[in-house]
Amino acid sequence: MPPGGAGLTLRVSDVDESLPLAVLDFVGIEHGESPAAAIAGAVSIAQTVEAAGYRRYWVSEHHNMHSLACSAPELLTAHVGAFTSRIRVGAAGIMLPNHTSFKVAELFRTLVAMYPGRIDLALGRAPGTDPLTAHVLRRGGGADAGAEFPHQVGELLAFLGDGFPSDHPYARLVAAPVVDERPELFVLGSSPYGPRFAAVNGLSAVFAHHMSPELAFDALRAYRREFTARGDGDGDGPYSAMSVLAFASEDEEATLDFEAAWTLTIQNISRGVREPLRPEDVHGFARSERFRAARRDDGRMVTGEPKAVAARLLEMKQQAQADEIVVVTPSLDRARRQASFTALAEAWRRAA
Repeated sequence: MPPGGAGLTLRVSDVDESLPLAVLDFVGIEHGESPAAAIAGAVSIAQTVEAAGYRRYWVSEHHNMHSLACSAPELLTAHVGAFTSRIRVGAAGIMLPNHTSFKVAELFRTLVAMYPGRIDLALGRAPGTDPLTAHVLRRGGGADAGAEFPHQVGELLAFLGDGFPSDHPYARLVAAPVVDERPELFVLGSSPYGPRFAAVNGLSAVFAHHMSPELAFDALRAYRREFTARGDGDGDGPYSAMSVLAFASEDEEATLDFEAAWTLTIQNISRGVREPLRPEDVHGFARSERFRAARRDDGRMVTGEPKAVAARLLEMKQQAQADEIVVVTPSLDRARRQASFTALAEAWRRAA
């Protein structure tokens, strides 16, 4: 059984001894495996990074994909929480336009009741899917989801404990179960909007370097400069994280396979292909002259020997003035991913 306890008010990451590292998992379904096996694999990854000393394990929200098993991150968070004991678990994120704020508050209050001091909630304003799927998720709503995001966040904060004015029509509603703690909140971003919104509203920020590396450092430094405290005691200063594509291994062939798999994944997404990668396609592409000739360090990925990867991520963390690095390691080989996470943690401790 997972541990229980009274609600906490302190940010666990401020007082524990974990590494300033997190993992963002897309819960990929490897070629030929079942979704059940992929979810069991996600649990094994969470257990691996918990043992290695990582601070958080997060799952993403994506829809309409044969290759991913992360359409219900709140359920995955609950499942992973049951098989871990210390690491913070959560969603990065919940794509708020796909949900009602009231339901998100109920879900994450339930998770906090189940796993006090361990639940994270990162909010995104993008749908995390294609336009047709977003249309279905929103029951055909025609409003501009991005424009509604600030209002939705305000509602969510109210339902999670800030409260509504006494004359507000929602003032008498209760997002049950009522708990003393709320999840640690973050705002996701792959453009300057997310960090700016987080700064203005006194919230923690996560920037997707793995999506917009050219914007990441400036956006997170601006977040720290512009941060305005909420004044409610829930975090007194700015707190930020940056997600980075990274793979650490002494095996150069494994590194080539990782880089090739991500390259093929991006190509498939652009073509509307949502099937798991075939290992033979990845291996063949990784060893092709076309791939090796085009391979270059464009700053999007951090790959190579663990010592070099840890050193570069530490440097990036300092450049971004970030508090944490969120490691993103999508691959067709789960065992290699686990080995990479462990090797990176060991190298980080030696380098830090």
